[in-house]
Amino acid sequence: MNKTILGLGIFFGLTAVMLGAFGAHGLTNLVDSKSLDTFGTGVQYQMYHAFFLMILSTLNPLSTKKRKLISYFIVLGIICFSFSIYFLATNELTSFDFKRIALITPLGGVFLIVGWVLLGVGVMKTENPK
Repeated sequence: MNKTILGLGIFFGLTAVMLGAFGAHGLTNLVDSKSLDTFGTGVQYQMYHAFFLMILSTLNPLSTKKRKLISYFIVLGIICFSFSIYFLATNELTSFDFKRIALITPLGGVFLIVGWVLLGVGVMKTENPK
């Protein structure tokens, strides 16, 4: 088990719960319902990938090097995808126009996809013990 990757999964899971609660209770009177839904999408994807990281930390058939590489892509994906969504959903509350950096969101999606592809390739290349 890789404790660093597990710790990252726990951290992103914890912050997803906190941000979800903030979205549900703290933003309801500040932003419109579409923005709340957008914020919720960021929370969902963050939580999915927090679980991904926690499971990844225990996948012994993958080498430590491969697990670290996958985790780098997933962490970058969470940061670029989910956090840019949080900023875009709360754009009307700030003086900075986050729409100017909206291309970070699809870049984050690409990082998440690459992480999943690397996991798939890594698992498929691993031989089953007989």
